[in-house]
Amino acid sequence: MRTREHDLYDVMADSKIAPDQIATDAIAERLADVRDRIAQACDRAGRSPDEITLVSVTKTFPLDAIEHARSLGLHDFGENKVQEMVAKAEEEPGELNGGTLRWHMIGHLQRNKAKDVVAHADLFHALDSPRLAKELNKRARKADRVMPCLVQVNVSGEDSKYGIHPDETHDYLDSLAQYPHLHILGLMTLAEPTEDPEDVRPQFRQMRRLAETYDATDNPRVEMRYLSMGMSGDFEVAVEEGATHLRLGTALFGPRSY
Repeated sequence: MRTREHDLYDVMADSKIAPDQIATDAIAERLADVRDRIAQACDRAGRSPDEITLVSVTKTFPLDAIEHARSLGLHDFGENKVQEMVAKAEEEPGELNGGTLRWHMIGHLQRNKAKDVVAHADLFHALDSPRLAKELNKRARKADRVMPCLVQVNVSGEDSKYGIHPDETHDYLDSLAQYPHLHILGLMTLAEPTEDPEDVRPQFRQMRRLAETYDATDNPRVEMRYLSMGMSGDFEVAVEEGATHLRLGTALFGPRSY
């Protein structure tokens, strides 16, 4: 008989990262550095570090890394793939299922996996189409749940990225008023890869403006509370431009080996 442990083993089998490769003292050092850089970015922007939620992206990393990160005070963990999130969340449940951490589904979601996200994710970052909104609402209704979501915006304009076009974002948000089992808490984006984070400042600034200029007065499904933007290579600029949620993997856990 297969167990959840078997499922987790299968998910992690392709990764070459083993628990004994995770240098726990190195995670602590990286976290201290990240927190210091966040604090400095907040100081430059006149913000408080308390406004920032650090989402630790644990893609391919084992549960040992998650447990150590939790011991260092981290509570929010993100996964790009549904299968990996489900396997880990069954071992370490999120707040939705009575646990003490929060699971963030941050990657593109196929509609046939919507049920899994509704069952395990505390926050879904990548709502990116009308069809997905309809399916998520249906699954959340069946689960007797209101699903917290962020709308993904393709602010970089890259064909390889998912997301709503910036010019269509407000109309899309308006359209979500019809779905009582979705609660839109803000926007998410992936900036264009760059060696100089300053190159993507305009993209983060555009995201902030999209959030600030949306009038949710007549839309009970939408609150512009969160901006999920900023990754390991550009999070300081994202903080300066208004990010509330940073999605960091390499900056905390080191390079991945695929």
